[in-house]
Amino acid sequence: MSAKGQLIGFLIAEFHNGELMLRKRVQLGLIHVAVAMTLVPINSTLNRVMIKELAISATLVAILASLPYLFSPIQVAIGSFADRHPLFGWRRTPYIILGLLLCVFGVVLAPQSAFLMVDKFALGLLLGLLAFGAWGMGFNFATVSYLSLASEVSGEKGRGKTIAVMWFMMITSIIFTAIALSRLLDPYTPDAMLRAFLWIGLAALFLGLVGLIRLEARFQVAKESDDSRHSWGEMISAILDNRQATLFFVYLSILLAAILGQDILLEPFGGEAFNMTVKATTRITSIWGFCVLLSLSVAGLLETRVHKRTVAFWGGGVALLGFLVIGLSGLTLKQSVFYSGIVLLGLGTGLSTVSNLSLMLDMTAVGKVGLFIGAWGMSNAVSRLLGSVLGGVVRDIVTQSFQSPILGYVIVFGTEAGMLLLSLILLRWIDVSAFRRQVAEHSLLERAALASEA
Repeated sequence: MSAKGQLIGFLIAEFHNGELMLRKRVQLGLIHVAVAMTLVPINSTLNRVMIKELAISATLVAILASLPYLFSPIQVAIGSFADRHPLFGWRRTPYIILGLLLCVFGVVLAPQSAFLMVDKFALGLLLGLLAFGAWGMGFNFATVSYLSLASEVSGEKGRGKTIAVMWFMMITSIIFTAIALSRLLDPYTPDAMLRAFLWIGLAALFLGLVGLIRLEARFQVAKESDDSRHSWGEMISAILDNRQATLFFVYLSILLAAILGQDILLEPFGGEAFNMTVKATTRITSIWGFCVLLSLSVAGLLETRVHKRTVAFWGGGVALLGFLVIGLSGLTLKQSVFYSGIVLLGLGTGLSTVSNLSLMLDMTAVGKVGLFIGAWGMSNAVSRLLGSVLGGVVRDIVTQSFQSPILGYVIVFGTEAGMLLLSLILLRWIDVSAFRRQVAEHSLLERAALASEA
């Protein structure tokens, strides 16, 4: 074959390989979308109905909604077990399917438990623990399995592109799920809500199963990695052994607890303060998601021109301003101010997400990438749990003390603004170069200790 023919053959092969990789990334994105779709009705619409329409304690709602993050330590065990125990020749697919089924079961059962709590609280609470627990277990089963599969399918060089595709598809799906849910709930009735949750669950299951078609090769030998699985004890040690890592962990936990802690309260606040319908408050998620997508694009352009820590500072500052504006809307009872705050919060979240993901990747060490990435993932789980529960508790305490639900929300949003201010102060002290020097010094001491024992 001539050189020209070999070149054409090579280009065709590369085109097909690229097309195959794109298909796999889209399929992985569909699985990510499926899990995210089940999150929207539980963490937005159901929270609003439970707190506003059914007058259930925000603290209890926060605890139920936080079960996935309470169960997050089992991800280490699930991942390790799946590595060693393939089912029917697959190491990830069966666990993803199990996770999806549990998520769908939870999202279908959750509204039934909420309505049952009104008449038979104990029985409804028991059913709620089952529903939210099933969803939480499913979330952890599916998440660790499809992220492991994404890592294996993409390879080290392609992981960044794969995560970008999955993230974009996930945010887009949140927007469209919120829009679809708002239409299914117009007008709102308990029966309409039960049907809507069922349809969302079935659609999520369908997309997830489509994503799994011919994605994972059967009887594939697991790739051994020294840093792929780490216990929470190992991750905590890695954080405490490095002053900069400790500082970044605290910063990230406070930042995420503030930004993500509003998840269960934003829609109930819209209902309490402005008498917004369930349809209207459900669309808040789509507005927030669109602003996140817009700022993600802007942040991607800024990253090559502005220092990522500066972008992170801007993101945190815009989100802080968003919380202050949302709180102000509660004091002035102006709905236009409320929407302005949501836009600012979405823009700040997007800027903060891109910049802090980049910082997170910088705050890793060669040979310990999995260990530190696991530590930052642990920070995400801890902060979501603390942020949600703290928001619910503060809202209930202030509401009961002053007999003013709106004041309870305003105090929560003010507290979250204060937490963001604290995170921005901590951000000024984070130094990636100092982190790497401390890792290098620690590694040198470890080698010296090993040499002395030899």
